[in-house]
Amino acid sequence: MKRIIVFLLTNLAAVLMLTFVASVVCALLGIDLSQSLGEGGWEGLFAFSFVFGMAGSVISLFLSKTMVKVSMRCKVIKEPAGDAERWLVSTVDDLARKAGVKMPEVAIYPGEANAFATGAFKNHALVAVSTRIMEQMSREELRAVLAHEMSHVANGDMVTMSLTQGVVNTFVIFFSHVVATVLANAGRGEGNRRRSGYGMYYMMVQLFQMLFGVLASLVVLWYSRRREYAADAGSARLLGTPSPMIAALRRLDNLQPGILPESIKAFGITGRKKTSLFATHPSIDDRIEALMNLPPSFL
Repeated sequence: MKRIIVFLLTNLAAVLMLTFVASVVCALLGIDLSQSLGEGGWEGLFAFSFVFGMAGSVISLFLSKTMVKVSMRCKVIKEPAGDAERWLVSTVDDLARKAGVKMPEVAIYPGEANAFATGAFKNHALVAVSTRIMEQMSREELRAVLAHEMSHVANGDMVTMSLTQGVVNTFVIFFSHVVATVLANAGRGEGNRRRSGYGMYYMMVQLFQMLFGVLASLVVLWYSRRREYAADAGSARLLGTPSPMIAALRRLDNLQPGILPESIKAFGITGRKKTSLFATHPSIDDRIEALMNLPPSFL
């Protein structure tokens, strides 16, 4: 809860700063957006942007476990059947205790090699692995992957990623309306503003939302890649050595990872060869290099 409160306060400060900067810029340009934006003015636009920007991310976060269980045909292990399931549940339980979080739900789903974690709260999470990754990785390698996913859980990455996306959406909506308002009123006389139609305005809003959305996604994806490095390091810390995670990444480099839904893609694993601006994960080589350069004091 403390993590969420701090994050929300930080982003509230960012919104207030944005208000100040936008007001100064518009004042210098002689633009009166309080009239252009209607009765609500700045406050109305910020409220609108925040509500619609955050709504999708928050709803998706709270429904993530249920949606993933259905879409991925996850079988939640309640009573382990066989040695493999007993080992899986026991390993996750051990890692959860080391990470200082409650035991998450553990599930297996049919598909190519992959694993992911999801859930709105770190003490009520879900960790799932595919049938193929159970077959294709050694237990030491799979334990490292599970430690990686438990680090996501312990770090609260599901929440921070959703909130980051929500805040980014807020800024995209806000700037799209501001720019569209400025352009829609540019060159018009005061008497023509109210009589002008809204068709062109909303077309511009949609256009700028797509443009700013692409640019904003780079911020979210950058944060996602940073989060992956942190989860790799978390795996090394939970296991006391980076060697198992390095071995797991090298194994993954020779496998074809299974495809995950977009909503949880950032929380799975990938065999990406090169780091890209539009990638949720760094390259395998970059991740291995980061693990090899971990200072001994970190473990």
